[in-house]
Amino acid sequence: MRRPQLQSTFARAVVPVLLGLGFFAVLGLALWGVAAIIANNSDDTTSNLAPTVQEMGSTAFVAGVIDRDGPIILRDLLGDDRNVVVDHTGADIDFGWAVYLAHPADRDAGCTIELIKKTRTFTDCEGRTLQVADLATPPPGVGPIISANSELTLDLTAD
Repeated sequence: MRRPQLQSTFARAVVPVLLGLGFFAVLGLALWGVAAIIANNSDDTTSNLAPTVQEMGSTAFVAGVIDRDGPIILRDLLGDDRNVVVDHTGADIDFGWAVYLAHPADRDAGCTIELIKKTRTFTDCEGRTLQVADLATPPPGVGPIISANSELTLDLTAD
């Protein structure tokens, strides 16, 4: 018995394309369904997209980097509103940690800052020179956490 074949040239050209489009439509719907199930349809899905804590490493290592190169600016990968600056002052590596927002205290998050290399000084969007203390303070709850084994973790969850 012969397999059925499409007779016209038009059908032989169009039917495989339509079948391919149908396959990708079904695949896309299946992936969308899986994503909807994983997201749980909750309003608070940001922790699935970006972690609420940032593990920085040992306090000795991070303090050494800051002493050598200046405070660390961590850019927000999902937007501009959660850029932070990690700073350390003092001789004790388990104390003296601070977190600031990466914009001047008297400006909004749109005014980005740049670190002047190997210093504790920044320049802002208007060319002003700023010190670490001139940066905006984060909302309550955002700050450093030092574990019992001297590991630095940043809690980025506001109260």
